[in-house]
Amino acid sequence: MQLNFKEIFTAFMVLFAVIDIVGNIPIIIDLRKKAGHIQSEKASIIAGVIMVVFLFLGKSLLNLIGIDVNSFAVAGAFILFFIALEMILGVTLYKDDGMGGMTASVFPLAFPLIAGPGSLTTLLSLRAEFATENIIVAIISNVVVIYIVLKTSHRIEKVLGANGINIIRKVFGVVLLAIAVKLFATNIKALFI
Repeated sequence: MQLNFKEIFTAFMVLFAVIDIVGNIPIIIDLRKKAGHIQSEKASIIAGVIMVVFLFLGKSLLNLIGIDVNSFAVAGAFILFFIALEMILGVTLYKDDGMGGMTASVFPLAFPLIAGPGSLTTLLSLRAEFATENIIVAIISNVVVIYIVLKTSHRIEKVLGANGINIIRKVFGVVLLAIAVKLFATNIKALFI
C-alpha cells in the first residue's frame, strides 16, 4: 500500500468541490428548519459508506452493463462540467424535488446531496487515474469535513454570510471546471486508441 499525498490531496479537492458541502449550507439550514434536527453523524457515515461501496462495486456494475471506466469517466467529466457551470453561473440545471417525509439525515442529505450522481461519477473517474487507497483516504477526509460542516453549519453561515458562501461556491466552480476539462482530455484519448 503506497499512500501518495499529491493524489490524496487532488482526490480530496475534487470530491470536496463536487460534494460542495460549503455551498450546500443554505440547503442544510433549510433542511434543519423543515426536519427540526439533522443527525450529522448518521448523514456523514451513510454518505461515506455509499461512496466507498460504489468505489469498489461501481466498476463491476459498469462491466455488467458493458461500459468501460474511460467511457464512464468521460460521462463523469460532462456531469462535473455542468455542476461547475451551476456553481459559477448560479443557475440550476438539475433539481431534485424529492424532499418527501423521509428522514432528512439520510434522504436527501446523505443521498443524493452528499453522495449523489456527481460524487459517485467522480469516484469512478478518479479510480481511472488514482490508486484506490488514496481515494479512500480522500473520501474519509471529506466525510470528516462534511461532519464538521453539518455540526457547525449555522455558525459557518453567520461567519461567511450569503456573499462569502457565494464567493466560495464560484471559486470551487472554477476549480471543478478545470478538473472536468482535464478528466475529459485524459480519458477521451483512451476511447480512440
